[in-house]
Amino acid sequence: MNYITPLFFGFISAIIGIIPPGLINMTAAKVNHKEGKRNALWFVLGAILVIFFQVFFAILFAKIINDRPDIVTLLREIGFGIFTVLTIYFLGIAKTPKGKSKKLKKSSKTKRFFLGMLLSALNFFPIPYYVFVSISLASYKLFSFDMTSILIFVNGSIIGSFLVFYFYISFFNRIESKRDYIMKNMNTIIGSITGLISIITLINIINYYW
Repeated sequence: MNYITPLFFGFISAIIGIIPPGLINMTAAKVNHKEGKRNALWFVLGAILVIFFQVFFAILFAKIINDRPDIVTLLREIGFGIFTVLTIYFLGIAKTPKGKSKKLKKSSKTKRFFLGMLLSALNFFPIPYYVFVSISLASYKLFSFDMTSILIFVNGSIIGSFLVFYFYISFFNRIESKRDYIMKNMNTIIGSITGLISIITLINIINYYW
């Protein structure tokens, strides 16, 4: 059995999904900036623990609906609509966020661990995202829904997630000017990514009906 493929796609999927500046990775960078790397890593560990279960159950749900082509097509159409709306919002409606961050109070590593779990639990994006990704990969015969492949994929996503979070912790505060640039252009970055996903989804829908 090929173990590299699900590990690779889990890793890549996590990087694509998490690398845009968002609540969790930006909070990890802020915790590191104000409280040090140890507390930031505890925050990340809490977030990753929740992400593990989110990805696992998302793929199990995708496995259930994968045998229903009508549901898969419906989810693609819904996903296209959602990502299109998000693209319009981030590129045309959302206000530019300020570059300066608020100061965080000193907290214990235990509090930061549970804060990471809380913010990750409040972030529902990974569930529909990984449902969409796993079904899309399965449709191209790049992923199978046996338990071994699922667990390897989940572990790949965890590794990718940790590396992205670690990147934000280690390097984000070293490049102050670029950090401010990214903050000011966050909406454009996220909107471009959701726009690209919308185009890919639309192509898949057209190919299905063609």
